[in-house]
Amino acid sequence: MNFTYPKNERLKSKTTIGLLFSEGKSVSKYPLRLVYRQAEAAYQGNTKVGVSVSKKYFKKAVDRNYFKRVLRETYRLNKHLLLDHLNQPYSFMLFYQTKDRLSYEEINTKTIQLFDKFIQQLNKTPDSEIKKDL
Repeated sequence: MNFTYPKNERLKSKTTIGLLFSEGKSVSKYPLRLVYRQAEAAYQGNTKVGVSVSKKYFKKAVDRNYFKRVLRETYRLNKHLLLDHLNQPYSFMLFYQTKDRLSYEEINTKTIQLFDKFIQQLNKTPDSEIKKDL
């Protein structure tokens, strides 16, 4: 397993981030939220991930940077849960959405639960297809 988070996996493109907010779907598991969007067919690259912590909840940059580091670390250690179930590149944005100061272990557990919830949502079949089969 490759437990790295190289530069080519970091989400930096303003246009991609803008598309995530306008056209992306989201999955939440308190206090985390994952916004995702499938990459374009012409896009030949890796799955890209960005992290964000609100200035509204953490006024000091030191605190925001700490939680961003923790989010990146939990992604790095658990990204195999996502990548094993994806057959094409996606763009992800991971948000920490509370003023509660959770420990690393709690955030790691919530990240795993969030990724599992995303995978379940990805594998869901629409109700209309189920009704057609009956």
